[in-house]
Amino acid sequence: MQILISAGEASGEMYGAQLMESLRRAAELRSAGQPGAAVPTQPAGLDGRVARPHTSIEFFGAGGERMRAAGCEIIVDAKDLAVVGITEILSHLPKIFRLYQKLIRAADEKRPAIAVVIDSPAFNWRVARQMKKRGIPVVYYVAPQFWAWRQGRVKLLRKYVNKALVIFPFEEKFYRDRGVDATFVGHPLADLPAPAISREAYASENRIDAAKPWITLMPGSRRKEVRMNLLTILEAADRLGSGYEFLLPVARTLDSSFLTELIAALAATRQAASLQGVHLVPEALPALFHSRAGVVASGTATVEAAIMGTPFVMVYRVSPLTYALGKPRVRVPYFAMVNLIAEEEVVPELVQHKFTAENIVTELSKIIPDGEPQARMIERLAAVKARLRGTGSGAHPSETAAEIILKMIG
Repeated sequence: MQILISAGEASGEMYGAQLMESLRRAAELRSAGQPGAAVPTQPAGLDGRVARPHTSIEFFGAGGERMRAAGCEIIVDAKDLAVVGITEILSHLPKIFRLYQKLIRAADEKRPAIAVVIDSPAFNWRVARQMKKRGIPVVYYVAPQFWAWRQGRVKLLRKYVNKALVIFPFEEKFYRDRGVDATFVGHPLADLPAPAISREAYASENRIDAAKPWITLMPGSRRKEVRMNLLTILEAADRLGSGYEFLLPVARTLDSSFLTELIAALAATRQAASLQGVHLVPEALPALFHSRAGVVASGTATVEAAIMGTPFVMVYRVSPLTYALGKPRVRVPYFAMVNLIAEEEVVPELVQHKFTAENIVTELSKIIPDGEPQARMIERLAAVKARLRGTGSGAHPSETAAEIILKMIG
């Protein structure tokens, strides 16, 4: 059985890898005749045992290293789809269209039983449209945030998607009220355990001074995004000085050399000696968990910080034209997902012209020291994490999603 999975960025392909593992486990349980699993009756063999059907699932689609490691045949690399902003996407349209055609040709060859598209609506709604035309059921896992802007595009989900699996609690009602078959399954990151590695071991492994307080810097997972965000974040790091260690996790959609060059360029032009304390690290969660605070670009990373219980400042910037075109369409009171879930400002938002090194330092100075502001933010982040847990069934969101998908396949 072939399943198409299309994920266009770092967070999406992480969810895709989780879902693949859950689909395999759920299919194995069904074929083994576990309680609740629908298993066709088979005639007994010569040894008197009933033969069980063998379930084999193969995956192909768009994704990155996590999905490849989980056994997905990568037709389109997620790195090539990691584009942000209205004007930025326009310049990449020819390349994205070629990749889209390549994926559709693969689908025509393999004829998947179902297509699962994850986030990245600019690319994936077109994939969904082509699959629906071919009579292939479509599931949208991590549905697009059309509630934030361009709400008229909900009609695309009604037309081309059989089922929307949403990961934020308020999304289910929003989509159902607009005629979309949506189910809240919980956020795939909500049950992430605290990293097992100790602070001392992590410091030794990454050559970080454990005696200093740490601050995690997360400028985004796409090149354009990083170019827009990182330099201001590094300027703030320079202002904070050499009394801190700065941890910069390398997103899987980026190359460490790209980040190293940006850091070196700023250090050279500004003579920023404190930037010698910026350390590139491979994973975000241990960095966040062991840090005193964070500076985090809007997106999935803000949810990761909340789940790790790390106080942080949210930042974001796009090109002036993208901002001018996009801002009038925004239909929500906050930019940070954490604030939307909490329905109040839990973390400060420094967006566009408010996103300055001086403002970052001002906001960090409130949450780095022990005290009421820090304690209040940690308490509210814990409440956000609780809201993300889902239905309370005990199943991981990817397991709930896998069961729904297998029922749709039959």
